[in-house]
Amino acid sequence: MASSHSSSPVPHPSSGGNDGMFRKDRDPSSRHPRPIRSLPDVCPKEPMGEVSRGLCEGPSVVVDQHRWTVYNSKVNLPAALNDPRLAKRESDFFTKTWGLEFAETEVMPSFYLPSITKEHFAPYLQETAQRERIHERCKNICPNKDELDAVSSITNHHDKSRGELEQVPRIFMKPDFALDDPATFNAVLPWSHFNSAGGKTSRDVVSSRLLQEKLSHYLDVVEVSIARQISLRSEAFFHAMSSQHELQDRLTQTTRSVAVLRGRTAAIERVMCEGPLRALRQALTRSNCVRLHNKLKLMAAVHQTQPTVQLLLSTSEFVGALELIATTKEVLQQELQGIHSFRHLGSQLCELEKLIDKMMVEDFSMYSRSDLSRSLDEEGQVMEKMSQFSELQCKRSVSIKDRLESLVFGLLRQRKLDFLDIYSDEMILAAKSIVTQCVVDSVSRIEEIDPDVVTKLADRMRLMTFPQWFQLLKSVFENFILFLKRIKATLSVVRNVVLEALDSNQKSRLLELERAEAGAQAQAPGTPLSQGEAELAYLTHEGLFISDALNEAQLLQGGNGGQEQSSAVGPKQQVDQEQSSAVGLKQQGGQEQSSVVGPRQSQLRLDGCGSDSASGTTESSSSREHTFQPGGGASISEDMMPSDLELGRVANNIQELLYTASDVSHDRCVKVLMARAKDGSLERLSSAEFVCLSQAVEGFVRDTEELCCRRSVSLRGALQSQANRFVNRFHEERKTKLSLLLDNERWKQAEVPAEFQDLVNSIADGRITLPERKPQGTEERKPSDYLRIDGQKYAVVGTVLILIRIFLEYCQCVNDIPSIATDMLTRLSDLLKHFNSRSCQLVLGAGALQVVGLKTITTKNLALASRCLQLVVHYIPVIRAHFETKLTPKQYSVLRHFDHITKDYNDHIAEISSKLVAIMDSLFEKVLAKYEVKAPMPSACFRNVCKQMAKMHEALYELLPEEQAQMLFLRINASFKMHLKRQLARLGVHHDGGPQHGLVTVDVAFYTENVQALRTLEKLDLNMAEIWEQKR
Repeated sequence: MASSHSSSPVPHPSSGGNDGMFRKDRDPSSRHPRPIRSLPDVCPKEPMGEVSRGLCEGPSVVVDQHRWTVYNSKVNLPAALNDPRLAKRESDFFTKTWGLEFAETEVMPSFYLPSITKEHFAPYLQETAQRERIHERCKNICPNKDELDAVSSITNHHDKSRGELEQVPRIFMKPDFALDDPATFNAVLPWSHFNSAGGKTSRDVVSSRLLQEKLSHYLDVVEVSIARQISLRSEAFFHAMSSQHELQDRLTQTTRSVAVLRGRTAAIERVMCEGPLRALRQALTRSNCVRLHNKLKLMAAVHQTQPTVQLLLSTSEFVGALELIATTKEVLQQELQGIHSFRHLGSQLCELEKLIDKMMVEDFSMYSRSDLSRSLDEEGQVMEKMSQFSELQCKRSVSIKDRLESLVFGLLRQRKLDFLDIYSDEMILAAKSIVTQCVVDSVSRIEEIDPDVVTKLADRMRLMTFPQWFQLLKSVFENFILFLKRIKATLSVVRNVVLEALDSNQKSRLLELERAEAGAQAQAPGTPLSQGEAELAYLTHEGLFISDALNEAQLLQGGNGGQEQSSAVGPKQQVDQEQSSAVGLKQQGGQEQSSVVGPRQSQLRLDGCGSDSASGTTESSSSREHTFQPGGGASISEDMMPSDLELGRVANNIQELLYTASDVSHDRCVKVLMARAKDGSLERLSSAEFVCLSQAVEGFVRDTEELCCRRSVSLRGALQSQANRFVNRFHEERKTKLSLLLDNERWKQAEVPAEFQDLVNSIADGRITLPERKPQGTEERKPSDYLRIDGQKYAVVGTVLILIRIFLEYCQCVNDIPSIATDMLTRLSDLLKHFNSRSCQLVLGAGALQVVGLKTITTKNLALASRCLQLVVHYIPVIRAHFETKLTPKQYSVLRHFDHITKDYNDHIAEISSKLVAIMDSLFEKVLAKYEVKAPMPSACFRNVCKQMAKMHEALYELLPEEQAQMLFLRINASFKMHLKRQLARLGVHHDGGPQHGLVTVDVAFYTENVQALRTLEKLDLNMAEIWEQKR
């Protein structure tokens, strides 16, 4: 029945059908039922006896544990097809292995396969199209009778079962049916039939029976329905039962195989594993004992940290103490973490480190104060030895230079990079005390100044004479030079420490790079393990590799050997033994970490917590990577040192501090200078005194620039302001002096003293300076009438000689004080302009008539003024060249003043020449207006003209040079010819050879003869033929 219901309704072609109809094969023997397949044997029996042949068919846990079989397949096909990570749901499951690009990759068509299209199937479809149509039509018209019977039978049975089950009340079909519910119980068993008031009657008995029969009928209906359902599924039920029996047999065989395998495994463990594992446990126990011993030694070394730190601090070994504290803190955090007895040691070390910071800052401040306030007369620039300040150090004397280096190293290590500010503050205070001490020492040697009466330093300095104050200023300069040398020496020590730290950082980075390269080479794959070593590496116990245990044993032997070697090195001194305990502590920590694995790993292994092989390998390799080398302490300190950028900033700050020292020194000297200049005493200095002051200041500034490589401007600026005031006073004095000389000048030729001749001779030799005064014992030389310069004679007045000396004083002042060159140049230009304008007013403007009381301005006065102006013009290029050497190229523009002055002087000289010509021109006009051409000859008019010409020549001959005299008389002759020509034209005398022409010719010949008879005019071409008008 079950088979008939489970048969497929798909029609099959009958063997004897000739009508083209497809009918179902009704022969039940022709069906081939599917054989029942048993479950695979995943747990085979123990291979013994004949059963071993059957076991070979399935996988063996012992033999085939590493061979992959189809039973190892764990691919979940629905999960692969429904992978939510796929971008497209239509992608097949191959993308699980080969990625998302697999489905989207375009495969190139093969050249060996033809391209199949729909046309290739067209002949076949044409052949089968008619038969397919007939088949579909028959299937729709004549359905299969068996199918109809089966369907009708199933429908009848289903309807019959439903009809029978409908007789059962629905309350029995409810999923929550329970008789313990009172409502359900009353609905099933109506007690109203049993609880009548009349008692139990026959009617009640009949009702009970009916109820019992009804319930029995319901039970029968349900049982029949259940039996019918069981009969429909009997084949599957019996198949499951048979499979269950077979499965039980297989489980029995598997149980026996597992028992045999466990026995063999126990034998293998007893024979091959117990001995090696016992040896491994003993190796672990021994390594734990060694680790414990090292830990105890480490605790003993840590326990001695505080006394060792105190001992290091007593010798000012701040760096060693800080190194020891840092190493101890690291050991407490890494090796001794969780130890109850050291729970407060970390905070104590932090407080001790803060105390060391305060000690270093106080010691550096005390060192700075002592170094800067000690006597400047001491030879050493850096303090070599001095007694220590603390009570613990009072019994010994150490090198202060080494102590300074230790302090700087400690401050750098603690990143106290502002220690230079402390030195800067002490430096400013020391600079103030230097000035105060110098003033006190100078005042103590002057009896005229009572320190009790005059309390202020500035007042004391103003009461000093200039030599006394100048000596004080020089002592201040000398002390500040020594002060700057001392500061430079101290800062050089600090800079060397900073550069050493910077060099150490660079070397440590190079060493880390080399170690990293060496580590990369060490991690490169080496020779493969042999088969026995590989099998040994797979044997694990409690999460520990045996190969790791062997490696640890080798490392332990190497650590012990290194410890023996290190123990052979003895300390050099008693203090060095205490200091070496810090190094020993670091080395001991390094041996602790290098000989065994880290404390966290050892704790895990001692607790017996298992771990896989990968985690064990990672832990062991990481422990080896973090081992400390013997010089591990240096790397710790280098990590705590400032970075290269910070050290570079400190080095720059050191140089800036030296610059600040130079500026502070200059500022204090400025205060000394301004205190003296407050009452204007510096303005009243003589030129020599101010030059001495300027030279002293310039020398001090030059020395500080060479010492500090810094161009400080404050002292130069103060000197410049005083120099400006000095220049103003200097110029006003000379200008006033020149004005007085000009106002008293009578414009007569003066004798030239020999010293002035020597002065101009030195100028000609290129020495633009005032000559030194000769002693009075030398023989006196007579003065000369002329000043001889470059072969020329200059007749001068006395004012011009003083003017030459005055502008030499200006040049000398510029030589002594180059910073005032521009001011001096403008003042000298003003002085030369003043001389030119004032001389013009006095001579050409006839001002000397009222000022001096001259009766008239003669031609000799004019010629003498012209010659004096020419002398000044001669020296203007010399002065210009001298000032040009003192100016910078940017200041050359001020030299244009000399060009303007030269032009003004030349114009003035030309005006004087024109004035001389104008005098003779007015004379010619007056005399020739009365000229008549008549005998006797030469006429009186021409005699008068020749007489005046002779007087003019006599006045100018000794004053003007020959060339200028000739040019001047040529101009006078031209004026004479012009007036004579006009007079002849008025008289009507022509060049016609007549009597009048002859008389004029005689006068002209007389004039020519007299003029050419004068000195230096013999060869003068008068060209008198121009007096006659040319006939047109």
